[in-house]
Amino acid sequence: MPPAVRAESLTKRYGTLTAVDDLSFALEPGTITGFLGPNGAGKTTTLRMLLGLARPTHGEALIFERPYAEIEQPALRIGAVLEATDFHPGRSGRNHLRTLAAAAGLPDSRVDEVLRTVELAGAANRRVKGYSLGMRQRLGLAAALLGDPELLVLDEPANGLDPEGVRWLRDFLRSFAGSGHTVLVSSHVLAEVAQTVDHVLIISRGKLVRESRLDELTAGIGGAVRVRSPQADRLREALEREGIEVADASGALYARGTTSERVGEIAAASGVVLHELRVEQSSLEEVFLELTAEKQE
Repeated sequence: MPPAVRAESLTKRYGTLTAVDDLSFALEPGTITGFLGPNGAGKTTTLRMLLGLARPTHGEALIFERPYAEIEQPALRIGAVLEATDFHPGRSGRNHLRTLAAAAGLPDSRVDEVLRTVELAGAANRRVKGYSLGMRQRLGLAAALLGDPELLVLDEPANGLDPEGVRWLRDFLRSFAGSGHTVLVSSHVLAEVAQTVDHVLIISRGKLVRESRLDELTAGIGGAVRVRSPQADRLREALEREGIEVADASGALYARGTTSERVGEIAAASGVVLHELRVEQSSLEEVFLELTAEKQE
């Protein structure tokens, strides 16, 4: 199955400023990908090129193997929220959606469906100018969902949501991807991203720093195997003989650059009893800061 989104050597320059620099990645259907980077890293510019709002200087941005401009009825395949401010303040939430539905050839019944989906049905007849930021975020998502799209592209969708709203968004995105759809979400809320996504794209200064499954990323950088044993000294000696770096903290040994399977094998071969053996992963925030700091040096 071809990727839902693909960037090939994507580059965008504004005069002497390079906002996105030779960026390549692919998103598989049925996945939620977190698009991460420091402020000014080029995330919004990349999203705009994917959605046909900015023309690449070089390379190509493809959705369903086509540039956005060549997709027939894109509103029925792609939903996007880049800003939660493009509303007429005097219109009600329902009328805002009705206008968009009419432009896409969709019935008014679809408006009521998406209002229920984003839990805004009770406020549908209120003017948007009276909406909170969180309600505007939900209205923007409702607009993106009108065409029952296969792909969602969201920029900071949790901004303004209360804890209940953040949890609702997380559950919704997981359900959406679980149905075979694809999500690309840009966010600064790393703790929430870590609970929502299964893949991450990290960029810094317009360049790709890392593309990986989330679990592989957090295990691969800064992660360690935590092991406890009543024969800790013997275990340390055995591990170090195999060239494994070992640290001691909080009554346990931490073996870096190896796997729990390898530590278990060495312990067994040395006749060492183990009371605990598990991989201790780094947080996404720790990994993000380490990777982007290296890029900026």
